[in-house]
This record gives sequence, C-alpha cells and structure tokens, in this order.
Amino acid sequence: MSNNVSKLICNSLALGDNSTYHETDGYYKGSFPTWVSPGDRRLLQMGSTRQNAVVAQDGSGNFRTIKAAIGAAGRRSGSGRFIIHVKRGVYSENLDIKLKNIMLVGDGIKNTIITGSRSVGGGTTTFNSATVAVTGEGFIARGITFRNTASPQNHQAVALRSGADLSVFYQCGFEGYQDTLYVHSQRQFYKECYIYGTVDFIFGNAAAMLQNCMIYARRPMDRQKNVVTAQGRSDPNQNTGISIHNSRVLASSELVPVLRSFQSFLGRPWKQYSRTVYLQTYLDRLVDPAGWLEWDGNFALNTLYYGEYRNSGPGSGTSRRVRWRGYRVIVNPAEAGRFTVGSFIAGRSWLPATGVPFTAGLE
Repeated sequence: MSNNVSKLICNSLALGDNSTYHETDGYYKGSFPTWVSPGDRRLLQMGSTRQNAVVAQDGSGNFRTIKAAIGAAGRRSGSGRFIIHVKRGVYSENLDIKLKNIMLVGDGIKNTIITGSRSVGGGTTTFNSATVAVTGEGFIARGITFRNTASPQNHQAVALRSGADLSVFYQCGFEGYQDTLYVHSQRQFYKECYIYGTVDFIFGNAAAMLQNCMIYARRPMDRQKNVVTAQGRSDPNQNTGISIHNSRVLASSELVPVLRSFQSFLGRPWKQYSRTVYLQTYLDRLVDPAGWLEWDGNFALNTLYYGEYRNSGPGSGTSRRVRWRGYRVIVNPAEAGRFTVGSFIAGRSWLPATGVPFTAGLE
C-alpha cells in the first residue's frame, strides 16, 4: 500500500508530456484559457483599466490591506477574474491566496512592496515562512515586490511561494536571502523580474520558466556559499525543472566589494533528479569556474540534469566546470529547445491571452 501511494504521489506531481498542456486537457475553451478573459490582455498592456478593488494605505481606495481585498474577492459571485490594484506603499502582511483568478497590479517594484519576516530561525517552517503564498490557478502579479526581511542568520525565509498553475509574474521583485523564491509546483512564468538572495534562493519543483530576469546574489553569512538554484525533482517522470532564459546572473551591490570572499554557484541538487538549465544567459564573474555545487557528497550527481547553452559573460566559461555524469554543455539547439517557453511550459497555449510578452523559442 505504501509503495502504491508513493507511486500515485509521484504520478500526480508529474506533469506528463507536453501534449497534456494543450486544448485537450479541459483548461481551454476556444482561443482563451477558461481562467482568463480577453480583457486581461488589455489589463496587462494598459494597466489597471478595470479594477474590482483598490488597496491604499491612505484611505483613498476600497481597502487599506491586501488581505481585506482578497477577502472581498472570496465573497464575490462567480469565479471570473478579480483585479486588485495595490497602490504604492509598504504593506506588512502575510498572505495565503487560494482563490482562482486573482490579479494583483502594483505601482511598480520600487513603489508597491509586500513584506514579512517569518523564518526558520524565527520558529516557522520553510513552507510557512512565505510572506505571500499563492495556490489559486491563474494568478497574475505585475509591478509588485515580494520581500522577506529575515536576515541571513535566520536561515530559510521565503518571500514568495507559488503552487499556482498557469501563474504569471511580470515585472515583479523577489527579495530575501536564503530560499527567497519557492517555485513549489505547477506551471509558472516569470518575465522581467528581479530576484535577490543567497543560498538556494530559487528552489522548488515547479515547471518554472524565468525569462529576461535579473538574478542577484547577495552577501551571505561568513563561510557560506551562494547558490542560485536548488531544484527539487524527485522522480524522472516529473516534467518539472527550472529554466533560466536570456537573463543575467550578477552580484548585488552588497556583494561586489567582498566578491573574492564568497563563492557563488549556479545550482545544487536538492533532490535525486534535480533539473536546471541556463539558456543564452549572461553569467558575470561571480560564478565559480566549477559552476555547480554538490549537495551532499555524490548524491544525485549521476541522475541530475544540469545544462548550459550558449551563455555569455566572464562566468560562462565551461572548461573548468564539474565533471558529473548529469551535467552537460548543451550544443544541440533541439535539446536546448526543450526548455524554452514554447516547449517547457507550452506557453503558446496560454500566455498570449495574458498579454505578457514572451519569446517562445531560442533567440
């Protein structure tokens, strides 16, 4: 019985082959996914042209807290998209968004900030440390920063955890130290986002696609190493991974002065079949020549899938990279193409309706 249960869990986590993403799976009706209306294209292109709620700390909106606005969404009739405009301000809130079709529109990553400080060091779990957690299908956020202010000394402290299928984060910021962005599960797209952290700061087992993003390693604790990703694929049948395309991996302003004191790596294997690729991405000089770091001895080194394809920058040289069986320098465009927006998350099927710009294939 326990073996059967484990197998069922693995099968439920696996997203299957790419054909399961298309119109036959019941998510789509006509040219639009069932969770998105044609008006959402205009919303993302033109801003908040149709608002169901406005959140403002100065009292100029319908609500003073985001939590109250989401509560109103839960009382609405029907399940159509509910758009919440979050005006500029720093909102100290912990949110757990389970409703479908919620859209948060901020006034820009420097202006609209949701912040919290939960952490493992402060007595919570990694999973529950998230400042904002989203699981409702079809979640969209634009122009918002998600922040966790727990210091490196407090260890795991998540700014955003997403298990929301068909979710989009456009021009958003994610700020923390260890475990900043928890791409927990399902299909997720991050476009023109800024991600800051130290140890394993993009981690989880979603099918997560990051495109045109700015990824900044910060100053960790003494004797710590920076690791950008810790992908958690535990079964080879799971169609999950972290794909970073046409982005930039850089040192933050606080790391630059002490860059020689800390090593920084592209990823390490959290689980047995960890899978991460960097495609056509600029890797600055902070990236260690070995590129990748062990998790624990030889664990997963033969079963992981780590790839690099036509990256650039002073940290992109592969002559001194790790020699693990699971690591490869990808030379075949067809192999690299498996990890593009069009193939990896079947973006052509659902992203056009959101109005978020994307590149479906390699450039």
